[in-house]
Amino acid sequence: MAQAEDFERERGRLTGIAARILDDRHEAEDVVQLAWIRWHEAVTVIENPAAWLTTVTTRLCLDRLRARIPTPADVDGTLTEQAPSSALGQDPEGSALQREAIGQALHVVVDRLTPNERVALVLHESFGFDFDTIGDVLGRTSSAARKLASRARAKTAGAETGGRLSDRQVVDAFMAAARGSDLTRLLTLLAPGATVRADAAAIAAGTPERIEGREQVAGFFDGSARAALPVLVDGRPGAAWFQRGRAMVAFDFTVDRGVVEAIVFRAQPEVLATVVRRPDESDTPGSTSDEA
Repeated sequence: MAQAEDFERERGRLTGIAARILDDRHEAEDVVQLAWIRWHEAVTVIENPAAWLTTVTTRLCLDRLRARIPTPADVDGTLTEQAPSSALGQDPEGSALQREAIGQALHVVVDRLTPNERVALVLHESFGFDFDTIGDVLGRTSSAARKLASRARAKTAGAETGGRLSDRQVVDAFMAAARGSDLTRLLTLLAPGATVRADAAAIAAGTPERIEGREQVAGFFDGSARAALPVLVDGRPGAAWFQRGRAMVAFDFTVDRGVVEAIVFRAQPEVLATVVRRPDESDTPGSTSDEA
């Protein structure tokens, strides 16, 4: 009974952290419930329940993020559920939970952050954890945790100040939402009259000839295009399916005022010759596995 009461005192705070990291309230509640199971099954004496539960919840969130879009730099480090530092036992929520700017920024550009970047930004900016503590949670050094938060802050800066996303950011967010079966985000990234078309070569390759309307386009892409890679098509940000290193079908996006107006599947040889691979938005020159 005492154990259950201790957990219920922490449930709201843990759900707030998980919801901010995952950008999904229902998934956050699932994660917190898993944390309760870990707590209930723990065989060792836990001297600092708040700290232990915070670390377990955060690491469960990391598992969820990595399952959505695997990030090699994040998978290298193994995280054990040892008792965390006592600094997590403090209640850093307070007024920091009211910092909606971070929440709004994350909602807009959430797919551009690596799992560790998201955790570092949320724990530091929204909940006030210091970088020593964040490093403990992530299995990184304090300096690496600081760099993660700094990179995440730079990526969210435009959205937080109300700046419009670039065409590249919109395309990458759209493709990430498609891969992640995030229908709600797909709908927010599409113009009401959005269309999908295809040239003759793409139709022959199996793409639909035409789709009209935001809901129809979102429904088509929901959970699809998982193998598509980021590219430039005639110099514009887009995506493409590849086979043995060669682009087979390009996704040519038209973006206007921060939303996708049209997508054209293109497979004509002269178009595919212009396709150039580009790095994922989360790639950062000079980063190391320790920092990621």
